[in-house]
Amino acid sequence: MNDDTILVINCGSSSLKFALFNATTLACIASGLAEKLSTPGATLSIKNGDTKSSANLNNADHSAAIAHVIESLKSISLLTKDPLGIGHRVVHGGEAFSDSVPIDNRVIAEIQKCAALAPLHNPANLLGIELMAELYPSVPQVAVFDTAFHQSLPETSYLYPIPYQLYTEHGIRRYGFHGTSHKYVAEIAANKLNKPLNQCNLITAHLGNGCSVTAIKQGVSVDTSMGLTPLEGLMMGTRSGDIDPGLFEFLCKTGMSSDSISQMLNKESGLKGLSGETNDMRTLFELADNGHERASLAIDVFCFKLVKYIAAMAASLPSIDALVFTGGIGENADRIRAAALEKLSIFGFKLSQELNNTNGESSGGRITEEGSTLAYVIPTNEELVIAKDTLKYAKK
Repeated sequence: MNDDTILVINCGSSSLKFALFNATTLACIASGLAEKLSTPGATLSIKNGDTKSSANLNNADHSAAIAHVIESLKSISLLTKDPLGIGHRVVHGGEAFSDSVPIDNRVIAEIQKCAALAPLHNPANLLGIELMAELYPSVPQVAVFDTAFHQSLPETSYLYPIPYQLYTEHGIRRYGFHGTSHKYVAEIAANKLNKPLNQCNLITAHLGNGCSVTAIKQGVSVDTSMGLTPLEGLMMGTRSGDIDPGLFEFLCKTGMSSDSISQMLNKESGLKGLSGETNDMRTLFELADNGHERASLAIDVFCFKLVKYIAAMAASLPSIDALVFTGGIGENADRIRAAALEKLSIFGFKLSQELNNTNGESSGGRITEEGSTLAYVIPTNEELVIAKDTLKYAKK
């Protein structure tokens, strides 16, 4: 017998995020995170309403962590029966998927093909699919792809100016990521504008440890900052974003290996690399306020890169109905938004300091003055999008 729930799984290389939704109301019943898996510091935290709990998992791998999650949910009288469906975040779907799909052997094979394009993500996503299939073999599973929303990009946006056969033979092109988040906040923004989504021209900025900006023309993605991998584009928490490709050859000649360069660009750069301290924006603000020059520098470079990309996205739009900030930094760092909008005054943005200081809580998310080009803070909810898409197929 099936329960009236949808389970959402986001399996990372050393982490596992989950959320449990009521399939009738789509209210989130419980959510949690297992992190630092396969290390002595592995932990699990679960939130159920106002109740929070945590546990040490002691070297637990993904399989043990998922088992612990299921048992923990059962112990609080949740997930006592099989869920109606299980939805998975899958980072890279290549050109094979422009929408969410029910998982079968063909879909698994395509996800495996894309593993070379997302070696840190797709194998972990597949592991989550396999583990849940073992636990719930009769429950339908659905893959929701980060790249799907950006499959509407035109050739002028997704092609790199390199030999064309690299695209035709190896699929080297811009794919874009965070698509589920950009799609969600675009739909919410359209509601706030009281316009159909297919009549909206938006720029959406997902700013967290990973960052990307997307141009949405008449409701569809037409340009985005991340590329073949999630490394391209904006400066991020530990990722460099755009660099001169010649840097790779230069560093190789200094004796660095390709693996160590990749590690540096993905894990040791961005806010962490420039500041020399941390990738956490809140900590950087504290350091900067106490005179830490490199923390201030990292914040300034982050804002400059953000402004450049927002301005670049405007080139793909006939007009700007609204700019949307989302993600952990986008939703909470009023100083970043203020710095960005100050530099974007050429587009008609006039920041309301009062509204911005409270993340637009009293104005439906609006942080700009009346008569200004609109800017909003809209909390993202990727898990809800995954749950909705999963429910769509689970009920068939």
